[in-house]
Amino acid sequence: MRMLLCLTIMVLAGCEDRYRYVCQNPSNFELKECQKPQCQFTQTCPEYLVAPVLTNKIEPAKAEDAKK
Repeated sequence: MRMLLCLTIMVLAGCEDRYRYVCQNPSNFELKECQKPQCQFTQTCPEYLVAPVLTNKIEPAKAEDAKK
């Protein structure tokens, strides 16, 4: 039982919020590497990484389009 408790604590201690790209973290939006034109080459601008998920909804294909 003690071993399970220690293992659980160790696993939970390693949990933290991580972002795949620096510019995905809202606290880093003002960094120079997250500003245009520097971020355009690597496609890591915040609007490329965050905004499409929040604002653009992908519509399902219509039945007519699927037949073509």
